Amino acid sequence: MSHANPLLDFSTLPRFAEIKPEHVRPAVETVLREARAAIERLETLGESARWDNFVEPLEEIEDRIDRVWAPVSHLNSVMDSADLRAVHDECLAALVNFNTDVAQNEGLYRGFQAVSDGARFAELAPARRKLVENALRDFRLGGVALTGESRQRFKAVSERLSELSNRFSQNVLDATDAWSMNLTDPADVAGLPESALDLAREEARARGEEGWTFTLKAPSYIPFITYADARELRRRIYEAYVTRASETGPDTGRFDNTSIMSEILALRHEKATLLGFANYAEYSLESKMASTVGEVRDFLLDLADRSLPSARRELAELREFARRLDGTDVLESWDMPYYAEKLKEERYQINEESLRPWFPLGRVLDGMFEVVSRLFGVTVRPAETAQRWHDSVQFFEIVDGGGELRGRFYVDLYARAHKRGGAWMAECVNRRRREGSVQHPVAFLVCNFSPPVEGRETLLTHDEVLTLFHEFGHGLHHMLTRVDEAAVSGINGVAWDAVELPSQFLENWCWEREALDLVSGHHESGEPLPADMLERLNDARNFQAAMQMLRQIEFSLFDLELHSTFDAASGRPAQSVLDAVRERVAVVTPPAFNRFPNSFSHIFGGGYAAGYYSYKWAEVLAADAFERFRETGIFNADTGRSFLVNILEPGGSRDAMDLFVAFRGRKPDVAALLRQSGLAA
Repeated sequence: MSHANPLLDFSTLPRFAEIKPEHVRPAVETVLREARAAIERLETLGESARWDNFVEPLEEIEDRIDRVWAPVSHLNSVMDSADLRAVHDECLAALVNFNTDVAQNEGLYRGFQAVSDGARFAELAPARRKLVENALRDFRLGGVALTGESRQRFKAVSERLSELSNRFSQNVLDATDAWSMNLTDPADVAGLPESALDLAREEARARGEEGWTFTLKAPSYIPFITYADARELRRRIYEAYVTRASETGPDTGRFDNTSIMSEILALRHEKATLLGFANYAEYSLESKMASTVGEVRDFLLDLADRSLPSARRELAELREFARRLDGTDVLESWDMPYYAEKLKEERYQINEESLRPWFPLGRVLDGMFEVVSRLFGVTVRPAETAQRWHDSVQFFEIVDGGGELRGRFYVDLYARAHKRGGAWMAECVNRRRREGSVQHPVAFLVCNFSPPVEGRETLLTHDEVLTLFHEFGHGLHHMLTRVDEAAVSGINGVAWDAVELPSQFLENWCWEREALDLVSGHHESGEPLPADMLERLNDARNFQAAMQMLRQIEFSLFDLELHSTFDAASGRPAQSVLDAVRERVAVVTPPAFNRFPNSFSHIFGGGYAAGYYSYKWAEVLAADAFERFRETGIFNADTGRSFLVNILEPGGSRDAMDLFVAFRGRKPDVAALLRQSGLAA
């Protein structure tokens, strides 16, 4: 019989169609009450704590909480509503309170120490030993050694930080949803591809407006800023986009994140100093591959110095091209994507829009699944699920060569109102062994592509194909794990600066003939991408690669400096830190009204604080890993099996560097990324 509260039914997949906001608080209160009662028993075990009587029950507690919260958190991201948001925020505060109590529970800390010091610790499987070692580290980072006022303050800071990060993300979502631009004069939409016009026409119709309506969601914003001939309208949409959630721009102050950012930075710094770290960046690096702030800074500045000469040449070429094309003397930020696309088209006779017909979404999905099948010997196939949160959601399962189920995943690919922008993979269920059977992992795979218009299948750009492969790489890391302890299975327990390795690694197949023959097929004829188009696509792969490299380095250094040089006395605003970083590594300076930090959700609303450099760090790992496939064949079964066994299956159960060395035979080499980016010289 089904549980009256669908969130408390762990016998099946989440009952999405039945979950209502009124179910959330009772479910969260129930699992937290049960958890606190169980912890009261476990914290008294002390020296008698062992794996089976202490760690396993804690894993069960954590899993029940995750099973309740994962669908709630997910729905808050993809089906936002006022009622759900209110109860989500209230329960998030209760969860943070609980997690902080657990992190500071001396009885539990002593229990893990007893397991670690016990005579039988060495007999535990490596994954179990890693789990215990990580737990002891996390207790220390959670303030278990603090006492008195410091302990109370640490808890209060943690709870406030969670509240502020959540509010930051909500402000960005609300600011994105609040703005739109309706156009009725065909001259205003000159230059835009038909796919963008179809979407804008559909948006206008849905709002009861004439003509075309453009929004700040990616499928609308990106084509407009890239293709619209109307320069003043490009400026208008650009200004709305880069001033989201700030004190300036069209929604001046309405969703302003400025004071939230300042408070987040101050509280993160305080949290780190309470634990004896000099700054939050040092605290953050305790659980990453990189060992010091200096190491990360040197890594980024080295990449910047290697990229700057090429980036200056690229910018000079773009300025000269704009002058030659239509006499534009001053290249503004809202001009850059427009002229870059025109230059790319002239130089390589290719653009993203011209590639769309070869990437119908259904063909791309099937082809991606076939690529993964050839690499790792698994099969991806549609699966039955009783309930979904939206009609467009699909559900799949992965089985291996022996017919064993390895994981399942939901796919939610289309942009819509009340859905957070961007693309991501999130965990729905973690793999673990319980009562003799395996709980198979389940993932959420989310993108924001253009929805089908008038019944026609969505056609993707090549960039969107890369995005889909990227997120599926994360999903494979989560689902193909062989580790039976949830805290170190899949992406759990993986060093944050290594977590992007599988995602960035899988993108490489989007450039290879053998793989693209599987992934591409003209939406009318079914013909794969023509050889000459593929050649031009690869020729254009490193177009403005140095400028793109510097843009990511700018974001990474900004994040690092923000969290390593914070000074409470000076109250230095985020924007001035960014300005200083740009002086050092940027070749393009955005206009003064640009408020990029106010919508930088990765570091203020997500998990990348003092860790945004991870994208570049892991890109080195991914480029180097792919070179082994270049050496042996991109579908070489032995190489694919080695990546599966040494990277994907162990999850977080072993040190990330040890796993990379096991696969590659040596430590990573930055030269692979420089070669891949065309910057080796």
